[in-house]
Amino acid sequence: MLGMHVVDRRSTTDHPDGAAGPDPLRGVRVVSPVGCPAADRCPDAPPITILGAGIAGLVAAHELELLGHRVEVLEGSGRVGGRILTHRFGAGGPLVELGAMRVPGDHRYTLDYFARLGLSGKVRPFRTLFSEPQAYHATSRGFVRLGQAARILVEDFRAELADSRYREETVLFGAWLTAMGNAIGPAGFRERGFTAELLDAVDRVDLAPFVVGADRDQVDLHAFFAAHPGARAGCGGRLARFIDDVLSETSPDLVRLEGGMDQLVQALVSRLRSPVRLGCEVVGLEVCAERVLVQVRTGDRVVTRSCPEVLCTLPFSVLRRIRLCNLSRAKVEAVRGMTYWPATKVAFHCREAFWTGDGISGGASFSGGRVRQTYYVPAECDPARGAVLLASYTLGEEAESFGLMPAEDRHEAVLREVGRMHPELLEPGMVIGAASMAWGHHWWSSGAAVSQWELDDAGRAEERLRAASPENGLYFAGDHCSANPAWIDGAIRSAVDAAQQIHLDSRTRTAVSA
Repeated sequence: MLGMHVVDRRSTTDHPDGAAGPDPLRGVRVVSPVGCPAADRCPDAPPITILGAGIAGLVAAHELELLGHRVEVLEGSGRVGGRILTHRFGAGGPLVELGAMRVPGDHRYTLDYFARLGLSGKVRPFRTLFSEPQAYHATSRGFVRLGQAARILVEDFRAELADSRYREETVLFGAWLTAMGNAIGPAGFRERGFTAELLDAVDRVDLAPFVVGADRDQVDLHAFFAAHPGARAGCGGRLARFIDDVLSETSPDLVRLEGGMDQLVQALVSRLRSPVRLGCEVVGLEVCAERVLVQVRTGDRVVTRSCPEVLCTLPFSVLRRIRLCNLSRAKVEAVRGMTYWPATKVAFHCREAFWTGDGISGGASFSGGRVRQTYYVPAECDPARGAVLLASYTLGEEAESFGLMPAEDRHEAVLREVGRMHPELLEPGMVIGAASMAWGHHWWSSGAAVSQWELDDAGRAEERLRAASPENGLYFAGDHCSANPAWIDGAIRSAVDAAQQIHLDSRTRTAVSA
């Protein structure tokens, strides 16, 4: 994909029992691990097989190589990067992130990797929802500028309140938190509202330090929850986690990579000494006493490989359509039971950044309807090459609705909806290209993000433990195995942890056999 490694598709005899013979993917012999410390392994020792070349698989490969191991990465698709997908509208043209696009400022594993790979100089602020006063917000009275939306938001929130005993500042707080939740949350969460316990807790706090804006009609929710973390205690675990996500996605500390998030992928691949093999789709996994049998489809052939150690970074949404044998009941339940949200993005290559003439310098609008979020992508190329509007970013039911459409119909539907907020889009020649990704219907992901909002803290910890626990020589990593599902940081941390566990287990086996 990136010109670093070439897929070797040579066909040779299968050896499912691990007997000596040619490896159908590498053209080398399959042998047992040699009895020496991991850092001093012989060059003919069998590699650790990593399934999936998303960010977790690539980080794990890098970490294992640093620990002295040989690895190989098998990727079913024709590209590396997984759910990191930077789309460029022509050579030298503008770009848009159709996958991961932002990193919270406290995600240390991701920021540390940026530094290790020489990318820190390209870190830039990511302007998100509620960061641009001139952006639009869908209300009961139509689209209004965010800086002028407070009165309508308060009226709408008050109309839904069954209790009128709260202070004006508390109602303002609830109005802005509801606005953020409506912009970010899937339909099922938007409809449930906030608990009286939360408003009761807020009503007992002096909100004056957190009321901001020229007209004192906005609330700095990030500062409030930072100063009063206990306010979420009365929400119940489910709502508290939803609030955490709302705050993360609207944080002023979010960052991005200028030049595209795929630079992280390219930098990782360029540092690997081991091959990344594309077009190798895993269709079966069987855990044996001392081996893992991996069935791989390459072209029109399925071969079975016998591997001493395998690290699976495939999303569980993909893993559950694979034939699995001899896995524990707990692991099978974890694979089958994990919930993934669909997400769909639609981007338009525009003749010009028309929104700047409307006073919008960046950030995002809440466009309502099925579209939900519209982002004004920062310009990073010659303005003569146009600009990009990430016209629609949806999660859950709306994403599924768009994902079921053929691409052209999806683009047309988004164009019509966003055109009501930005009529300039409908001008002849304004849209000169379009691109989209429906992650819920993408064969290699079958979903965009793990949802754990329905679980309490104990349930989340149990699901994470079951997801990450190894099965003999079969290990697991990915954001679904982490405390930060749906973020790059979760994928990186789980990969680092898995690499260290594989290394320690390898050293233990070596010591026992010595």
